[in-house]
Amino acid sequence: MILDETRTIIFDYDGTLHNSLHIYAPGFQKAYNYLVTRGFVESKMWKEDELSQWLGFSAKEMWDIFMPMLPQAEKDKCSRIIGDSMLRDIEQKKCKLYAGSIEMLDYLKGKDYHLVFLSNCKQDYMNAHIDLFNLDEYFDAFYCSEDFGFIPKYEIFNSIKTVFPGSYTVIGDRSQDFEIANKNCFPSIGCNYGYGNEKELSGATYRINDIKGIKLLL
Repeated sequence: MILDETRTIIFDYDGTLHNSLHIYAPGFQKAYNYLVTRGFVESKMWKEDELSQWLGFSAKEMWDIFMPMLPQAEKDKCSRIIGDSMLRDIEQKKCKLYAGSIEMLDYLKGKDYHLVFLSNCKQDYMNAHIDLFNLDEYFDAFYCSEDFGFIPKYEIFNSIKTVFPGSYTVIGDRSQDFEIANKNCFPSIGCNYGYGNEKELSGATYRINDIKGIKLLL
C-alpha cells in the first residue's frame, strides 16, 4: 500500500463518514427563522448547497464568520437551536453515514490501525453518533473540539500524539483537517465527496471520490 508506514489514522467525521448536511440544514433553517422573528435578518429559505460551506467549522467559528456582529447571546441561542434539532434527528435515526463507511472502518480496524475520531463538534452530538452507529467498536478514542475549548484541530493533535503512535494519516474534507497534516509533516487523504471546496482539497496529499478509495491507499 502507498501509506504502508501509517499506524494511526485520524478521521474527521462530518463530510468524511457522516453526510451531516441531511440533519444540519433543517436545524440551521430553524435557527435562521428564529433570527427573523427577532428582527436580525430578512426571511429566507436556505438551500443545502448554500449551507455546506459551514460544515466542518466549530459552532463558534461558524457564527463568528456568518454573522460576526450578532450579539453573543443570540449566537449561543442559535447554536443550541441547531444542536437540539440535530440531536432530535439523530434520536429519530434520520442521520446517514456515507455508503460503505462502516465497512471501511471495519476493514481498517481489521488491519490493526489505531483509529482516532477528531471532529469540530460538541460532545453530546459526538456521543449520540457513537451510540447510534456503535462507533466505539471501531475507534480507539474520540476527540471533539468542545472538550478543548474549540481550539483548532491541529492543536488538539498535540494531545493525540502523546497517546497514539506515528506514523499518522489524517482523512477529512476541509482545510482544518489538512492543516493538521501539513503542520506536522504527515500525509492526508481528502474526500472529494465532502463539503470542502477545490482550494481546500488541494491541500490534501491524496484525494478520493468515495470512501472505498481508502483501500487503494491503506
